[in-house]
Amino acid sequence: MKIIPTVFAGTGIALATALLVGTAAQAQDKPGKLGFKDTPILPGGNWHVHDPDRPAPTVVTPAAQAGGAQAGGAPSDATILFDGQSLDAWRGERGPWTLEKGIMTIPPRSQSGGENNLISKQEFGDVQLHLEFRSPNPPTKSSQDRGNSGIWFMQRYEVQILDGYQNPTYADGTVGAVYAWKPPLVNPSRQPGEWQSYDIIFERPRFAADGSLVRPAYVTALLNGVLVQNHQAMLGTTKWRSIAQYQAHGDKAPIQLQDHDSPVSFRNIWVRPLPDEAIAQDLKGAGQ
Repeated sequence: MKIIPTVFAGTGIALATALLVGTAAQAQDKPGKLGFKDTPILPGGNWHVHDPDRPAPTVVTPAAQAGGAQAGGAPSDATILFDGQSLDAWRGERGPWTLEKGIMTIPPRSQSGGENNLISKQEFGDVQLHLEFRSPNPPTKSSQDRGNSGIWFMQRYEVQILDGYQNPTYADGTVGAVYAWKPPLVNPSRQPGEWQSYDIIFERPRFAADGSLVRPAYVTALLNGVLVQNHQAMLGTTKWRSIAQYQAHGDKAPIQLQDHDSPVSFRNIWVRPLPDEAIAQDLKGAGQ
């Protein structure tokens, strides 16, 4: 990993920006059991990155889902990324993921030959995403090694997938978290082996012509129909054990599903690219 100092215009603050070599997901290697105390302090000054003492989100029970039915059908203007028929919308870094009976599953690394993240062939910026996932059952591991995957918007900004059912781990790494930054508001996880759904609105970051950050990325996420992130600003490119930072990039990039060496399954993945009119407006001076 090469570090390049970058100055964000208008702030006068020099930031060390990480230029990732390889995929962003490679930054999240095998973590410790329940967290770390030797990591940087996050903005706000209260918690380390992956702090084991950060309170776990309150557990809530999502509404029952009859017969494992799919949680969200695609609207007419959606781009279908996976409907159970083929993997044509994706490319694996080391080959395709397993497709059986309409379900896509991360293959073992012994079969793939190493980390094998799945990358959409199309590129997206601002987007609405629906995705359903299932953690392996019975679980054979714990903490960050149990049902771990992730949704990487623009191959940079991660919303965590994990088996969050009775599975203690650091709060900013559980399911529903903006990984290494914001724990979910609550934990509405279903049991291992049950299908779970994400509905996410992702707003890409905006950069000036000189590469300075104009507006951060934002994410709103519902897990199993329950709000877990509410228009949450993201700190930058997701990194394990470090504070995320921005590096200027284009307006569109692929969506990436992470291979974290756990056989997580997926179905019913679709997106709706969003127009500029859909992006929340920041009203300067409102209420003053």
